[in-house]
Amino acid sequence: MADTQVTWLGHAAFRIDSPGGKRIYVDPWLDNPKAPDGEKSPERIDILVVTHGHGDHVGNTVDLMGRFSPQLVTQVEVQGWLTRNGVDGLEVPGLNKGGTREIDGISFTMTDARHSSSSDQGDYLGESCGVVIGFENGTKVYIAGDTCVFGDMQLIARIYEPDVAILPIGDHFTMGPKEAAVALELLAVDKCIPSHYGTFPLLRGTPEELQRLSPNVNVLTPEPGETVTV
Repeated sequence: MADTQVTWLGHAAFRIDSPGGKRIYVDPWLDNPKAPDGEKSPERIDILVVTHGHGDHVGNTVDLMGRFSPQLVTQVEVQGWLTRNGVDGLEVPGLNKGGTREIDGISFTMTDARHSSSSDQGDYLGESCGVVIGFENGTKVYIAGDTCVFGDMQLIARIYEPDVAILPIGDHFTMGPKEAAVALELLAVDKCIPSHYGTFPLLRGTPEELQRLSPNVNVLTPEPGETVTV
């Protein structure tokens, strides 16, 4: 079976092509300042994952749900807000922390994250979440969403045994490289893809600093639009 292909789309947005051929979009803010022009209009979306309600993560979800009608994986409050904002056909209720949903042989488990969650209009949208995705070939990717480091990342490692972590490193709104390096120790992974950095000058954390602080981890640093295999 093929490997899992992860394409960074700038900021916290990712396209993941699963070994079984499913196309997954995560936190699809596809018109972020770092998004490549060629990636702003998807060809298809099978599954769409939203970690929390902030505009830089919900992004283009309402439009994309209308265009492609993918399966949606998000927290129950975010799903309710999307329904109130015109997204139809959501037959399966949204998840919450600790819950797992399987779609076409791929598992999605919501985990804790330490951050806030609200719409741009101030609506309460639950709490920020991470998600562990278990792919058809057994590879497990932990997407932390927006968060600081927290001790229960040890439980994520113990229960779900992720192979790779996608961690925010920009600082200011999330953890920076120093906290992310500790997160990698707690998660016990040997591969990391940094995200949520470089979009604006305020997000000053760098992959180079994370690699310096985590010499035993392979910090993968795709450019926006570039694909890495995990």
